[in-house]
Amino acid sequence: MQIKHITKVLLIAGLFLANACSKDFLTENNPTGLTGESAYTTPDGFESLVNAAYSYTRAWYGKEEGFTLTEMGTDLWLPGVDNRRLDLMVYNNLQPAETGLAATEVFLERLWRSTYKAINLCNAGIANVSNSGLSANLQKTREGELRYLRAFYYWHIVEQWGGVHFTTGVTQVAETTANRTPVEAFYAQIFEDLNFAVANLPLTTPNYGRVIKPVAEAFLARMHLTRGNNREASDLAQKVIADYNYALVPNYANLWAMNNLKNSEVIWSVNYNTNLLLSDLLNAATNPDGHPRGGHNGHLHFGMAYERVAAGSIGMQRDIANGRPFARYMPSKFLLNLFDETIDSRYHGTFKTVWICNKADAYKKIVGGNEINVTLALGDTAILATKYEVSDAEDALKSYLIIDESKMFKVDGSINANAMFIPLKKFDDPTRPNINEIQSARDAFVIRLAEMYLIAAEAEFKLSNMPKAVDMINAVRHRAALPGRQADMTITAAQVNLDFILDERAREFAGEQMRWFDLKRTGKLMERVVAHNPEAAGRIQNHHVVRPIPQVQIDAVTNKDVFTQNPGYQ
Repeated sequence: MQIKHITKVLLIAGLFLANACSKDFLTENNPTGLTGESAYTTPDGFESLVNAAYSYTRAWYGKEEGFTLTEMGTDLWLPGVDNRRLDLMVYNNLQPAETGLAATEVFLERLWRSTYKAINLCNAGIANVSNSGLSANLQKTREGELRYLRAFYYWHIVEQWGGVHFTTGVTQVAETTANRTPVEAFYAQIFEDLNFAVANLPLTTPNYGRVIKPVAEAFLARMHLTRGNNREASDLAQKVIADYNYALVPNYANLWAMNNLKNSEVIWSVNYNTNLLLSDLLNAATNPDGHPRGGHNGHLHFGMAYERVAAGSIGMQRDIANGRPFARYMPSKFLLNLFDETIDSRYHGTFKTVWICNKADAYKKIVGGNEINVTLALGDTAILATKYEVSDAEDALKSYLIIDESKMFKVDGSINANAMFIPLKKFDDPTRPNINEIQSARDAFVIRLAEMYLIAAEAEFKLSNMPKAVDMINAVRHRAALPGRQADMTITAAQVNLDFILDERAREFAGEQMRWFDLKRTGKLMERVVAHNPEAAGRIQNHHVVRPIPQVQIDAVTNKDVFTQNPGYQ
């Protein structure tokens, strides 16, 4: 690997990816002193390498860096009041001047570096598995896992940055030249690795979270859809639906319950540990990049400022149940209006709209510029957030604070106020030990069964097989239907087009780190941002379909005539 900041193989000492549901997979393992090829020649050393290769999934999934690169800058999200990454949110810093999305963006550097480190570990393991001391069967399994992970990491690299540096070799010392490899070559390797994984991985595992055959098939279906191989995408997705024991969870909201993370719909997840002391949040040995990984932290970033008096809150103080809101991400008006909550359970399964008073007192709320005295008792409604407009006359009759459409948005959907809004609640964690805990033991769902239905639907639509596309979409919508409203949730072929499929994916997967990839895959990123994200509409440009290569990497290489910055970036 020819990049100075993507250096030697690191068998990171410490607590690798300890499983949130079981302690026999990726548990505490300290291969201190095992570096380079000496580590690969013992079973324990090789297992530590594989565990470390899994651990880098945590840099992307359930983290602010990953959410920002995979969900933000799309049609679904606007910056919350405390968002620190406006360049990635709306393709412009705005602070102190309009400098745009820059190659110095720290989130890009962090994910670039950690992902190439992960790839280097995968390369090292694949090259040395025959010397691992593992049994022949286990060698095939571990190589299948490493090939899956390499494909998974390279997909993130090539989609985010395009045809950048590629290698299947092992870097053990710093190198200062880099190559530019076509996107097609990345995908050729991705498909080769995933086909190997499908052929060699077992059907089951006693270690929840490890990659198995149906996981590889599901991700391969996603890759075929990405590359326009629609027949293969649909066939594989339908195979995963039919051949295994996965099933849609009957109640959409139950998908996100902390006591139901290991459910029938999850095909693959990134696991976190219920013992937060075992995380790598502040552990320099297990977190050498110097930025927090720790537990899942989605619960922080999507919350709104329910407890901030300065934002107009009444009746509330911070508690565990309502979370510690960083207010980074606010749903767009477009996203909220995609749902018909009178028939679709996913609206209330996705968003939080009511806060119950936990600080009884007399308060003043402002309605139409006038102060109104109200008294709230414990258990009263304190705040109601609604996507509809509420008249001042009606608002004045209520003792609780109402956050309505015009308080959140201007007429064009741009931000009116972004401290208090309707927050995503999928990642809330009321099991955290105290009100200020920023880590969560929540697993990050990466692939779930509903995606297989919608992959098949999109592929069959592109193959002009409308009856099959409709069947696949209706399977997802019928699960989401409120009791007695299944007929209302049933669609017909006349309703199906690519935009409808993208809308359906938004309703199903909002916040689940797919949206940027979805819009890029369908060629709709620019169009949908311009149409539905007024904060970014005037700033997004065609070259934003890839990110700038981190400047530290451009500066580090000596062959700058070959390893050049992506077009459109300085």
